Amino acid sequence: MKPHPDGGPGHRPEPGDDFAPVRPPRRRTRRRAVIFGTCLFAVGATAVIVDRAAASRVESRTAEAFQQGMGTPARPSVDVRGFPVLPQLASGTLRHVDITAQDIPARGTGRPLPVTRLTVGLDELQTSSDADQVHAQAVDATAFLSYEDLSDALGLEIEGDSETGRVRAQLVLPLGGEATVSTAVAAVSANRIAFTDFSVTQGQLPAAGQALLAKVLAEPIQLRNIPEGLHLRSVTVAPSGLNAHFTGDTVTFRPTAATASIPL
Repeated sequence: MKPHPDGGPGHRPEPGDDFAPVRPPRRRTRRRAVIFGTCLFAVGATAVIVDRAAASRVESRTAEAFQQGMGTPARPSVDVRGFPVLPQLASGTLRHVDITAQDIPARGTGRPLPVTRLTVGLDELQTSSDADQVHAQAVDATAFLSYEDLSDALGLEIEGDSETGRVRAQLVLPLGGEATVSTAVAAVSANRIAFTDFSVTQGQLPAAGQALLAKVLAEPIQLRNIPEGLHLRSVTVAPSGLNAHFTGDTVTFRPTAATASIPL
């Protein structure tokens, strides 16, 4: 009897007669996975490089503009936060930008005080229709004023005091001798730093010395080289100087003598 062609009742299976699913070799599958992973990595790396290049351009332009606006001898450091940056640029708004500038020169007359270091954090920095100005929804800044710069501005030797929130001033008296005076430091209106609550801690302060002290310290000293729209909130005493804390809402930066332009 002939075997049924369809493998019917008379069919006897021969060895190797059944058909199993053919699987591709594991080596080929693994190679495809490696190629696919390599392509993904290359695309991702390229995207990161392009995005980083765009951020670097913005940081460079911002640093140059800030330097021109504030008159700093060296270009400040700028850090655009958040990844990716390209979508932020496309929307016209950067989520957060940090700027650190050194040695901002003093402006104006009457005891001008330079800013030793200014750190500025800008939230939601966006351009306007005017290419020469940009807006930040919120700004938080700290101006560090070294005792050396403060001493030069006041004409007195200023240093930190052991008591919190106070500094010491060394006075050379008109008729000879010296006196040390401790004074509290506080923030007052119009971005000014006031010296209050005087007390003599060493030596004697005659009438002539009191008159000198009143002339030098009684009038608050104003910070004139701070970007427009920032308001002094507090002043804290540090071992090497004063930290003046500023905040501002909806601050506009323009290229004027006292502000910085930050184009994107």
